[in-house]
Amino acid sequence: MTYINISYTNTLEVKQSKFITYLVPIHEYKGTLSSLKEEHPKARHFVVAYRYLNTFNQVVEHSSDDGEPKGTSGKPSLMVLQGNQLINSAVIVVRYFGGTKLGTGGLVRAYSDAVNLVLDKAELKEYKEEVVKKISFEYTHIRQIEYQCSICRISILNKLFDTKTIYEVKADIKSMEEFLCRVDRISSIYP
Repeated sequence: MTYINISYTNTLEVKQSKFITYLVPIHEYKGTLSSLKEEHPKARHFVVAYRYLNTFNQVVEHSSDDGEPKGTSGKPSLMVLQGNQLINSAVIVVRYFGGTKLGTGGLVRAYSDAVNLVLDKAELKEYKEEVVKKISFEYTHIRQIEYQCSICRISILNKLFDTKTIYEVKADIKSMEEFLCRVDRISSIYP
């Protein structure tokens, strides 16, 4: 699976109709759609499609034709996202009608091409499932633990200093396994 972490845009023109495509991270979707509707008051359609992972790691998908003939715009846009295994991302296609009807096949091609064009510009990142763990250790090991965090690309979410030091850490599964192995060695070397 892949995802994006910044927004991209591209424009496709087909028979005087303009298809302005925005590819955005899912957390920017609602705000971007709202501002695009204000920015483009004369646009005919705002076709959307998105895919994201919910809290159970299930892919949630949605698409909307926004007044285009059923199945000619939202679904083809979603299928391009599916084909690229893109998650946690949304696509918004702003269409200005150019006066020439494209027909159902023409619309499917135009929306698919518009989404593919913006994806060609995008830098797709590989998605890795992340886990959160709590580790506890002696206060004297802080320097070694934080060094291992930097080496293994571990994010420290929270620090608690009590009779033991407790860190809440987050990383992808492989990095976390390597990190926990290194932490175990530190604990056994320096009891």
